[in-house]
Amino acid sequence: MSLRLLCSAVCGALLAGGAAHAAEPAKSAILFENVRIFDGKGSSLSAPSSVLVEGNLISKISQGEIKVEGDVQRIDGQGKTLMPGLIDAHTHLMFATLPQIAVLTNDITFTTVAATKAANDMLMRGFTSARDLGGPVFGLKKGIDMGLTNGPRIWPAGAMISQTGGHGDFRMPNELPALEGQYSFGEKANAAMVADSPDAVRQRTREQLALGASQIKVMAGGGVASNYDPIDVAQYSVPEIRAAVEAADNWGTYVTVHAYTPKAVRQAIEAGVKCIDHGQMLDEDTAKLMAEKKIWWSLQPFTDDRKSPFPEGSANRLKQLEMYKGTDHAYAMAKKYGIKTAFGTDALFSAQAAADQGTMLAKMSTWYTPAEVLKMATHDNAELLALSGPRNPYPGKLGVVEVGALADLLLVNGDPLKELSLVADPATNFKVIMKDGKVYKNTL
Repeated sequence: MSLRLLCSAVCGALLAGGAAHAAEPAKSAILFENVRIFDGKGSSLSAPSSVLVEGNLISKISQGEIKVEGDVQRIDGQGKTLMPGLIDAHTHLMFATLPQIAVLTNDITFTTVAATKAANDMLMRGFTSARDLGGPVFGLKKGIDMGLTNGPRIWPAGAMISQTGGHGDFRMPNELPALEGQYSFGEKANAAMVADSPDAVRQRTREQLALGASQIKVMAGGGVASNYDPIDVAQYSVPEIRAAVEAADNWGTYVTVHAYTPKAVRQAIEAGVKCIDHGQMLDEDTAKLMAEKKIWWSLQPFTDDRKSPFPEGSANRLKQLEMYKGTDHAYAMAKKYGIKTAFGTDALFSAQAAADQGTMLAKMSTWYTPAEVLKMATHDNAELLALSGPRNPYPGKLGVVEVGALADLLLVNGDPLKELSLVADPATNFKVIMKDGKVYKNTL
């Protein structure tokens, strides 16, 4: 028996034994009645409507009655808002809720237990999909997909790829200089891989693709959470980043990079990347270049209005404050030049930051209208997920409420197009949460 067939048999046996579902028992169809629809693209709600879900797809939408035969679950929407499930374009589920020192020193199985809870909590906040940009998340994704635990759909990057002393180099100072063939805890756990030549970057990229990466994450510049690199430094050469881009392109997918500064972003664009994550310190000329090249800008609403996981006065905290200064200007440039912009939270090492996912989305009203914010977190983020092409782990239309789309849906108590703050309190305001046609929460 092949390894793949053996794994399939084991997975089937596990599922036959009973999955740990919180979802309601499946019906042949679920009918939402008397709902007003935000379709993911428009700026107003529909008239009172009905939406039929059959299997994991939206099959009918009508402002009149939908007649259904057979076993159907009817949900009276009571005039509330039905909208697509939310999408977070920048997550690290394995590292979201534990302090950094705990991630670096605990057994990876403990980290996985914490990540399993974090995934369930994320789904209960209405985030039904997540682009995970660094961490050993493949097993968690498989468990969610099998129904062994609850959580969002995950587009995994696997291990972050970093140069020595780069943003993904979390080795201790006493582990440097590294001996040839000696791997750190983070590398052995497949959390972050250090590679220092085009050939090494190509190999590490291919390894993540072999393990199931839907996109590749390369560290192209300095960062806040890392200990060796100032935030202003550029990392990797163009040939090194291009090696990752070529390997990913051969698999039909793309590379996104962590970068803040003009030099780091320009090198990445020259190498052929399709997405920049962060970029709070960019200048006008680089923003124009991103618009011309149709590069995605995955921005996060980072401002100094919540507790930092870094001590005051520490090097990490000073880097964080420097980055925060650029957030307003970054969003202004993204709007000015019409850059394709994604919403993400990048919650790291803080249970409170992870829990504030909806609060961060609501904060986007600082720069955008509620309709623009919700479109970004549904329809637009779904377009970014689709860049994975044939490596997309969940083929189908997401981020919209329309016939033929995957049934990831939220029923909201109120009109989020008028009160975006509703998304900041999902426990109260999200009455129904559905993912892939299954109801995971129903408090009506």
